[in-house]
Amino acid sequence: MKTLLPDSIFGRTMIVLLGGLMLSHLVSFFIYYGHREEARKAAGGYAIAQRIANLARLVDEAPSDWQQRIIAASNDPSFTASISDVPIVTDDSNSSVALSVRDYLAAQLTSAGQHLPQPRVATLATENVASDPHPEDAARSHRHGASHMGLGRSVDALQVSMPLKDGDWLSFVAQFPSETSSTSRQLLVAMAIMSFVILGLSAWLVRSVVRPLDELATAADRFEKDLSAPPMPVNGTHETRQAAQAFNSMQSKLRELIENRTRLLAAISHDLRTPLTTLRLRAENHSDDEDRDKMLATIAEMNMMISATMQFAKDEAQPGPRRRTDLTALLASVVADLSDNGLPVEMAPSPPVIYECHPDIIKRALTNLIENGVKYGGSVRASIAIATSSVEILIDDDGPGIDFAELERVFQPFYRIEGSRGRETGGIGLGLAIARSAVEAHSGSLTLHNRQGGGLRARISMPT
Repeated sequence: MKTLLPDSIFGRTMIVLLGGLMLSHLVSFFIYYGHREEARKAAGGYAIAQRIANLARLVDEAPSDWQQRIIAASNDPSFTASISDVPIVTDDSNSSVALSVRDYLAAQLTSAGQHLPQPRVATLATENVASDPHPEDAARSHRHGASHMGLGRSVDALQVSMPLKDGDWLSFVAQFPSETSSTSRQLLVAMAIMSFVILGLSAWLVRSVVRPLDELATAADRFEKDLSAPPMPVNGTHETRQAAQAFNSMQSKLRELIENRTRLLAAISHDLRTPLTTLRLRAENHSDDEDRDKMLATIAEMNMMISATMQFAKDEAQPGPRRRTDLTALLASVVADLSDNGLPVEMAPSPPVIYECHPDIIKRALTNLIENGVKYGGSVRASIAIATSSVEILIDDDGPGIDFAELERVFQPFYRIEGSRGRETGGIGLGLAIARSAVEAHSGSLTLHNRQGGGLRARISMPT
């Protein structure tokens, strides 16, 4: 069921509105047709009653030898009359149309000053009128079948018996005027136009309500990529304005937290480098060459740790705007620089790949990955290609690889795999953390995989 529903709030809200609109239209359609049918029968019954009253008065006042001629001349497919000595209507109908017709005919008799029996009026179903041309049989069919008919059988004819002055009864079977199909088509067209107008207005209103939520998601995605992104606009309903204000406050506090951390690390770095410089000067004046070399190496390592920590904090802050960069040329420059320094690094030929990024941060990430591959894998081969919806950068080395359980742990800051990295290599456990932070700042991913046949592969995937 979930797969059939739209994934967005706008889509699901429109489904609810569409379902409610269709249901209300169907109910309104049936209610309208029910009342319209009653109104049509009432109007048709009034016209039939007038015609019956006029014909009954004409027949009653005509000579007996003219009565049959008048009746024959008045008959048509939807209106038949006959004279008999007994009324063909034996059971009066209690429908609103029959009662109205009977009251009207009785009033006509009273106004004419005739004290005759009450007219008798019954209703007939369409199939009874069509299948039985004799009023007597139609009345009998009505008495035995119409009283048990269901909702599907419509009453579309009247059967009336009018008393005459000579004691006879003038009986009629008159059908109500049929409804034309053009009226139904006009109604359907009107309902369709109204539905489209309502849906259009509803879509506009729903879109105006959910737009702030889309802006909130866009602002969150923008803030993930750029800490210096502007705050999102505060508009919409009370709830969405509260959410926007809360997001802007959170964005401001996070930006301030990272800036404070960077300033704190810068201050610590500055404060530590001063005594480290003093220690280095004192160590250089030490008389014992072996102790002096060890102290200078320790001081250099501390300086490197401070610099790496500062760089890690700065990379997470993502300073500076992005710009369009040829990633192929950027990767080629890193490979060329490291190769010029004597490292066994090579790159597969690749076409230009233009991408909007922070080139300095991406370059630092590529440098860290390639240097790690050289240190712990011997030689490195780099390649870049455009996939279906991402840019893929692969860095392969020929080392022993990493245990499966360590493939994610090595990305933790200051994490070192025992036995594979020693302090003499210069690593302090921040190279991979810095690389992943740089890639994730571009909404990408950095993963490590052990290659079949040996070696480790670092895969960078950034969305296009």
